[in-house]
Amino acid sequence: MIAYIIKKAGYGLLVLLGVLTAVFFLFNLSPADPARNLAGENATEEILSNIRKKFDLDLPLTQRYFLYLNDLSPLAVLDPSDVESRIYFDKKKYTGRELIRFSSHRSLVLKQPYLKRSFLSEKNVSSILAEVMPGTFILAGVSISLALAAGLLLGIFAALRKDTVYDRLILVLSAIGMAGPSFFVAIIVAWFGAVVWRDHISLPVFPLMAVFIIFLIVRKVRKYREMPKSANGFAWATGISAVVLIIWSLLRSSLPEWISSTIALPGTGLNMTGSLYSVDVWKGQYIDIRNMILPVITLMIRPLAVIVQLTRSSMLEVMTQDYIRTARAKGLSEKEIIFRHALPNALNPVVTAVSGWFASLLAGAVFVEFVFGWKGLGYEMFTAIEKQDLPVVMGGVIVIAVVFVSVNILVDLTYAWIDPRVRVS
Repeated sequence: MIAYIIKKAGYGLLVLLGVLTAVFFLFNLSPADPARNLAGENATEEILSNIRKKFDLDLPLTQRYFLYLNDLSPLAVLDPSDVESRIYFDKKKYTGRELIRFSSHRSLVLKQPYLKRSFLSEKNVSSILAEVMPGTFILAGVSISLALAAGLLLGIFAALRKDTVYDRLILVLSAIGMAGPSFFVAIIVAWFGAVVWRDHISLPVFPLMAVFIIFLIVRKVRKYREMPKSANGFAWATGISAVVLIIWSLLRSSLPEWISSTIALPGTGLNMTGSLYSVDVWKGQYIDIRNMILPVITLMIRPLAVIVQLTRSSMLEVMTQDYIRTARAKGLSEKEIIFRHALPNALNPVVTAVSGWFASLLAGAVFVEFVFGWKGLGYEMFTAIEKQDLPVVMGGVIVIAVVFVSVNILVDLTYAWIDPRVRVS
């Protein structure tokens, strides 16, 4: 097991090195001049020269690359004595200690990775990311946890009710959830939850009752007349209900009052924008859970749809296996068969999806956090890209890459724990 972990960690380091190299050259080969952006168009050459020297922009690209690797590496070669050196062991920049001194100007130092300083605020990128990462991790963690819990239950329910109206409805909703891009869903959820439904929402009484009665009638007809499964009653009921709603909306003003009446539901009271922490005049800074509701709903829709479909298809495959028939023959209860024998063997594709989506939520939260004004990693990276603050953007990309690699290693180890058939050599 230890050798396997070391092997996976080695592969992970190679992946991180490739990502780091690609990110460094991608951003540093840009024709834009960061020094000119910082100093302005009317800056003198002396000011530009000082800015370039301050951020190592005056060095050749390859030398800057190796300096960047040296700063990121936990084991680095630094100069403990020369203050003017580009690799000076500055205690304000580096948190660590000297291990071996090779000469008066070279030492091997064990330190925390250093992600440079922001071009704009001149704060350490590590401290900037440390301030915003908790908000993104909480948002992604809550979203994927709720999506996993709801997705497993809905997927199991759909598999056990295969080809019923419930199964078809769940599949239709999951397909819709997978089709919507996060930035579009974020706009719709923000508009509906914080504008349309903020104070109250009015629901039509007659159309809702008509839709409910239509579905009951179709279900009874299919049951008592023993209609074949090819006769899609769900599609008929949905089509008739859509026609009823369209007619009601067009003729609402001329219909009798008892038909056009509505029922008002209380509003959500949610704001369109907000972060994990809010500030009150009397309370000061406090955690505002309400601000999480709309972003969490937005982020959990697509992984929920994926988990539902994966769980359903995997459960349908597992439930046909010989050991499930043997368990039934032994007299085990259906609940024990599902949760003790079937579900653990059906979880491998679900675990892969959950791990990938958790890491993807950190990267995909850029648009969602921007729409909802949620101060997290995505919002910070979007602002940094807009202002061409390259060290912050590069630091954010590296953090996301580290999360991806770490999650993949954990998933490989989780396989062996969930499924005894998977063995780690």
